[in-house]
Amino acid sequence: MTQRIAVLGATGSIGDSTLAILAAHTQDYDVYALSGYQRLDKLFALCQQFEPRRVCVPTANVDSFSQRLNEAGFTIDVVSGDSGLIDIATDTQVDTVVAAIVGAAGLPSTLAAARAGKRILLANKEALVMAGQVMIAAVKRHNATLLPIDSEHNAIFQCLPTAIQQDNTCIHESNHGVRKLWLTASGGPFLQRSFEHMQQASIAEAVKHPNWSMGQKISVDSATMMNKGLELIEACHLFDLPESKINVVIHPQSIIHSMVEYSDGSFLAQLGSPDMKTPIAHALSYPERINSGSQPLDLYALSGLEFIKPDLQKFACLRLARQAMQAGTQATIILNAANEIAVSAFLAGQLRLTDIANINEQALTEIQVPLLDLNANIDDILAIDKIARHHTEALVAEMA
Repeated sequence: MTQRIAVLGATGSIGDSTLAILAAHTQDYDVYALSGYQRLDKLFALCQQFEPRRVCVPTANVDSFSQRLNEAGFTIDVVSGDSGLIDIATDTQVDTVVAAIVGAAGLPSTLAAARAGKRILLANKEALVMAGQVMIAAVKRHNATLLPIDSEHNAIFQCLPTAIQQDNTCIHESNHGVRKLWLTASGGPFLQRSFEHMQQASIAEAVKHPNWSMGQKISVDSATMMNKGLELIEACHLFDLPESKINVVIHPQSIIHSMVEYSDGSFLAQLGSPDMKTPIAHALSYPERINSGSQPLDLYALSGLEFIKPDLQKFACLRLARQAMQAGTQATIILNAANEIAVSAFLAGQLRLTDIANINEQALTEIQVPLLDLNANIDDILAIDKIARHHTEALVAEMA
């Protein structure tokens, strides 16, 4: 039976990889809906290629985009803004939602998809960093399916026993023997550079990832290792484990995408070429397998695999992520919001790369908000996010 897919964040790198797979498997998947935010020319081209039934654009562009589609002879329902994203995510015709919107903007639609009982392919880290307890509770309450498509979390998922894949709370059962999870990190463009070099790093250096092709924000996060910090927080929620049970190891070759350590001493690892199409294809077809179109890994060409302990002074953002996870959900919301503001300021030329960690630490230290519990709702979460962004903007203004 054909799966009807909504790709939220279709014009980004995850969208590119997802749509390449969908285009190669038209007999199994139907592109029902797309969304885009800034690259509307690209979104229009995707509408021409896939002819979705629905598309979501920013509110300011809904009339012009509708007119453009009509003039080109397409009958596509155009919706807009957060309400439009939520409408698509909960559409009864949609089977699977690919949650690939970057940042906090992806949270409301992802949570709505969970509450609608959808199959969710999760690339949006912030949905769990900001609202992990709420999100997981919604998935369970409404019988939704949550499959990670970040390469690291997907790798861990693949290395876990089937019983845990089907119910992650089983990870605590001793008969499954999971001792620790290991998230691998590339180390980014500054792994072999000094902290002093990082202080003077240009935007072009920071966004030039050695292994992966990604957007600017996630590339900067990789350069500071905040990306791995956010992934650590996400993994705690996805796999229902405390941060003490999750280790981070730098693996510059990006061949092993993550590992599970078992109590008998075994390590199970998922290997593959550094191509996002592999985890996306796995999640799209799970529990089956399909051809992702990625380049097969050539084991004979591997000269060696390195594993390095992260330097938490150089990559302070990773340390801050652990501290935030220990402090609770309100702290992870603050850290995520502060980091988004700080990264934007760096990309705008207002801050040095190393200022990002300093801003993040100040935000965590200074911002006082109520503690969140299991009864927290989306409004509570977004209220803290707003406070953190406002405070961080003031910190950036002071430092710039």
